[in-house]
This record gives sequence, C-alpha cells and structure tokens, in this order.
Amino acid sequence: MIRSMTAFANGERATEWGTLGCELRSVNHRFLEIGMRLHDDLRALEPVLRERVASRIGRGKLDLTLRLRAPEAGGGLHANPTRLRELSELAIDLSARFPGLQTEFTQLLQFPGVLQAPATDAAALQAEAVALLDEVVDAFIESREREGAKLAAAISERIDGISRIAADVRLMMPAIRTGQRTKLEARLSDLGQAAGGGIEPGRLEQELVMWLQKLDVDEELDRLDAHVDEARRVLKLREAVGRRLDFLLQEFNREANTLGSKSVDARSSAAAVELKVLIDQVREQVQNIE
Repeated sequence: MIRSMTAFANGERATEWGTLGCELRSVNHRFLEIGMRLHDDLRALEPVLRERVASRIGRGKLDLTLRLRAPEAGGGLHANPTRLRELSELAIDLSARFPGLQTEFTQLLQFPGVLQAPATDAAALQAEAVALLDEVVDAFIESREREGAKLAAAISERIDGISRIAADVRLMMPAIRTGQRTKLEARLSDLGQAAGGGIEPGRLEQELVMWLQKLDVDEELDRLDAHVDEARRVLKLREAVGRRLDFLLQEFNREANTLGSKSVDARSSAAAVELKVLIDQVREQVQNIE
C-alpha cells in the first residue's frame, strides 16, 4: 500500500487529571526524523513514544505534540485542611499580641501547602497517553494511505504512458531504419561517384551494418518494458517503497537518455523528450512517498 509522507491527525482523551491532546503531522524527508513537544508529566515517555512511532512509520519528518489540559471545572485544586488549621491557630495566637493584625484571604492562599493539586498517577497517565498515541497513529496512517492511493493512481497513469511511448517507438523503428538505410546508401553512392568510382558492395554493406547498429534501441526498449513491469509490481507492495521507486526512476531516465542520444529521426526524438517529461512527473510524485 502506497503511503504519502505528508499527513496530519489529532485526537483527545479525557482522564482524571485533565484532557490529553495528541497531534501528529509530517512532511517529506529522506529518513525518519521525529520531533516531540511533550507536557512535563509525559517527558519520561519520550523513548517509548519514539519507539512506538518508529515501529509503524518508516519515513518522513514528524512532529508529535502531547498536551495535558487541566479540568475546566472542579477537581483542579483543593485546600489543605491541616495547614489551614495550623494557620488559624497561629492567627488566633498572634491576634492577642497584635490587635491590629489583619490577614487577607488571597495572602492566606499563598502560604506554601495551603493549595494542593490532586496527585497524579504517573503510570496511569502515561498509559492513557500511549493509548491515545496509538489511536492518532492509526488515523495518521489512514490519512497517509488515502493520499498515497491518489499518488499511486497518478504514478500508474504516467507509467502506462511510458509503456505506450516505448511500444510506439518499437513500432516506428523498422521504418526509421529503412529510411536511414536509404539515405546512407545514397550518400555512399554520391561519395563513390565523386571519387571517380563506385564503392565495393561488401564495404557498403559493412558501413550500413555498423551505422544501423548504432541506431539499434531494441535493448533500451526491452529494459524500459522491464522497468515498467517492476514499477507496477512495486506499486502493489504493502511496504515502504519510496526509495525503491526513486532508484528505479534513475534506470528509467538512463534508458530515455540513451534513446535520445541514438535518435536520428524527429519522431523518436520527440518520443524521448516525452519519456523524460513523464519520468520527471513520476519523480515529483515519488518524492512524496514513504
């Protein structure tokens, strides 16, 4: 299954300690690179999260964010009754000595230990975070596969175009060879007359064979057909194939260049140019594939 390297997914999960939020996004990259922004209570999870993501995603520059938002109402903070009782007893004792002593409520809350946040169960919170990450990664991969299906369709269309051009060149080559043979025979005949005599038939045939061998592109067309078959096979694999397709495109380009260099006819030259255009279009698409 072809996967795009560009994708986005997010999700949330309510817990006793607040709402966990997870966001995962990626862009193209030659290798797998994971950047993380984690809530302080989840920093210890970083190695686990990296391993979990890397086990399911092979390539791309990923940004992973895990947030913890405090509950909107209730359960956020509570007063420590023991500390309040101690402060109350102290205030009663001091008020007898200092009749004018006044204590503001907001100042009272600032004393260490008066306000307390609910204790966080680190292990349980981390388990919730990992479960949320798994859900987001599932959605992330689905997003990559949906975009990958579009890329695969675009690539397949251009691969079919390459195959058609190769078939057209194969069909036109006999006529091109015949035309080149006729031209070369006429030139050699003119040269022989200019030199005051004809050219030996054996020498003429030898020159013709050597020239036509230079124009022979059957091997290049055969390799193009083989590359087309391999590309179609790779597109059906259920694994990361971006690097494999990138290498295969180098082989496509090599054959197209050779076809262009051997061309002596406007039709085959145009076909070689069109081949390179299609190959470049496929390369642009492949740069987005995991």
